[in-house]
Amino acid sequence: MSHKLKVAGWIAVGAVAGALTTFQLQAVARGTLAPLPLEELQQFAAVFGMVKTDYVEPVDEKQLISDAISGMVASLDPHSQYFDKKAFKEFREGTSGKFVGVGIEISMEDGLVKVVSPIEDSPAFRAGLKSGDLITKIDDTAVKGLSIGQAVKLMRGEPKTKVLLTIFRKSEDRSFPVTITRDEIKTQSVKAKQIEPGYLWVRVSQFQDRTVEDFSRKVEELYKADPKIKGIVLDLRNDPGGLLDAAVAISAAFLPEDVTVVSTNGQLADSKSVYTATPTYYLRRGGPDPIKHLTETTRGLLKNVPMVVLVNEGSASASEIVAGALQDHKRAKILGNQTFGKGSVQTVRPLGPDTGIKLTTARYYTPSGKSIQAKGIVPDVMIDETAEGNVFADLRTREADLSKHLTTGKEVADKPMTDAERAAEQQRDLDREQARQRLEEEAKKNPGQRLVPEFGSAEDFPLQQALNQLKGQPVLVSKTLIERAEEKKESQ
Repeated sequence: MSHKLKVAGWIAVGAVAGALTTFQLQAVARGTLAPLPLEELQQFAAVFGMVKTDYVEPVDEKQLISDAISGMVASLDPHSQYFDKKAFKEFREGTSGKFVGVGIEISMEDGLVKVVSPIEDSPAFRAGLKSGDLITKIDDTAVKGLSIGQAVKLMRGEPKTKVLLTIFRKSEDRSFPVTITRDEIKTQSVKAKQIEPGYLWVRVSQFQDRTVEDFSRKVEELYKADPKIKGIVLDLRNDPGGLLDAAVAISAAFLPEDVTVVSTNGQLADSKSVYTATPTYYLRRGGPDPIKHLTETTRGLLKNVPMVVLVNEGSASASEIVAGALQDHKRAKILGNQTFGKGSVQTVRPLGPDTGIKLTTARYYTPSGKSIQAKGIVPDVMIDETAEGNVFADLRTREADLSKHLTTGKEVADKPMTDAERAAEQQRDLDREQARQRLEEEAKKNPGQRLVPEFGSAEDFPLQQALNQLKGQPVLVSKTLIERAEEKKESQ
């Protein structure tokens, strides 16, 4: 998809997207190790030796081993991953909600980096950067021709180092240089506001270390500003997931104590768990309980006030856990489109001080025992993303579209696809290509315009339908969206 489509992302926040992650900082070795396949290991050693001695040019031995480990782990499923030193550092930054940079949310426009908004109290914010500013150069490198990822890397760096940005400000028709000192940025994964008197909108964009703390603080502030709350919209659209304990904590804020939030099951004994709405299950890494920081009145309101959860195809993993728990316990109505369908848990285990692996260790299940792997959460009410229909739906890739994705674990999922299922898959590919072409054309006709209104704005169609649901008013249900069945793998 063209960068002109204004798909924005946080500077330097990546690596964690789509993960439902737990951390196990234990030694890699366990009490008993599986028997090693000696014949295959001898073959590996033979190949390693041949590459080292016979390849056309000298090779880096350590890099060969690193690539072999990476290939072995990546062959398992789309979410298992080997982290080298750089990737491990970026992953930890992503889950902590902290990174070192200038502090702007960006998109691309006409090949240039566009400032969507500076992060509050960041170096870019203090330097006076504004929404709509275009970055034409980063130090001595012209931005034209760079990908958004390449631009991000140039703006990242070590704390207290400087970066020179050349800014073009359309509103003033001028270019000027700005020198910004990089610093640690704390991203906000929670946005919240009163959208109408008595109705709150709370958006969680990712489940990070700081998410529950930010959620509690913002909700308490809104309650103090207006205690007469009639309804809450929890917005999980395009939330790719994140930390398991954060998802359990957010669920616990809305559910009765002790009810099941999610269960997991895998080969290891410690992967067979039931997580309930109690601090024991979301404070596994210690620290104070942010939910308990809420006043008793606010905690009671969160557990009882009418509630709607907004989801779409971009809602994955941890956000699906929250939606599934609130749906199964009939705490909230789920509105939107069928979610991504990532029902697996990844455990991060260090291999040393600077490297590690993210390994799929379990499937997770909603309180009623449903696996959403390769299927997703089906909303109670299907809602289009705009009044005109769904703009991005056909373009979004879901878990079932990923190569080597896990199935639910049921035997039926291992059977070959039928001709009808294969035809449906081909039709989805065709629809995706046609949607991509339509979006490219729209972007050319309306440069700089958002194709989908900003979440939380007055033009946000699903949010308006959520408000109607809370008020008992008619909801415009989609006439085209249908449930997408669980996907099957071809037999190997």
